[in-house]
Amino acid sequence: MSKIMGKSYKYIFGPVPSRRLGLSLGVDIIPLKTCTQNCLYCQLCVDSPQVAERREYAPIEEVLDELKAKLAEKASIDCITISGSGEPTLHSGIGRLISEIKKISSIMVVVITNGTLLWNKDVRQSLLKADAVMPSLDACDQAVFERLNNPHPDITFDKLVEGLIAFRKDFKGQFWLEVFMVEGINTADAQIEKFKSIIEKISPDRVQLNTTVRPAAHPEVKAVSEERLKEIAAAFGPKAEVIASFSKKAASGSSESLVEQILATLKRRPCSAEGLASSLGAKQSDIEEQIKILLHKSIVRAEIINDSEFYIVI
Repeated sequence: MSKIMGKSYKYIFGPVPSRRLGLSLGVDIIPLKTCTQNCLYCQLCVDSPQVAERREYAPIEEVLDELKAKLAEKASIDCITISGSGEPTLHSGIGRLISEIKKISSIMVVVITNGTLLWNKDVRQSLLKADAVMPSLDACDQAVFERLNNPHPDITFDKLVEGLIAFRKDFKGQFWLEVFMVEGINTADAQIEKFKSIIEKISPDRVQLNTTVRPAAHPEVKAVSEERLKEIAAAFGPKAEVIASFSKKAASGSSESLVEQILATLKRRPCSAEGLASSLGAKQSDIEEQIKILLHKSIVRAEIINDSEFYIVI
């Protein structure tokens, strides 16, 4: 739970700067790591059982009350983004949430999803009123899907692709497809050709290539070079772009900047010291030193989740 200007928020975070979306106000309607997948590159660094059951994980009225309170603060916001700690389309009320947001605000509504439930007609219908939907496609076949994304047993690669194609046919908003590339897993020339064929069938407005640019928690996750990503983008065609950040600036350049980055990360979602170190490219010992100070000052609190200690902004 974050506390902003005296108001405590359980489901709202930000606004935070986003390279793709400007200042994004996050709406998090799913408990930590409640997801249809358990991706090797997941920033939450938590291994949890995959979930495929849709239900009302968070009361929509409470979410809307918090959103109205935040909007009343008149903060600068470019978009309202439904994403966060898990897969948002698992929430059975996401369609109603989008409709209600559109009634109270003219701000662009974006849904960031892994796309695994778009084979379900009800899920596709629930997202049609969004202004933009940003799903993922990290695999080019079932073998890569299982290795990289670790999906729920009920979700196959064919289902994923069929859902993306079906949704694209009905959706009138912006449809941006993110592809997370991992060296040695989904970057071979033959795999790129498979990707290209599938992406042409989906026909997104944009294809955005990403990779890990900091040491990842899982040893199999290796970064793809900027040069290789540019080659892949060229192979995919004019709609493709590289969105991975290859900034040379060290995250731990100073204690002050590291603290700011820790807090910015924790305002988005709870995270462990290991997860923060991986996400920020910093030494875990440096992260733990700053966390001790933040705990002492009661700026963050610790909570045990799945037998690991996570930190949450108070």
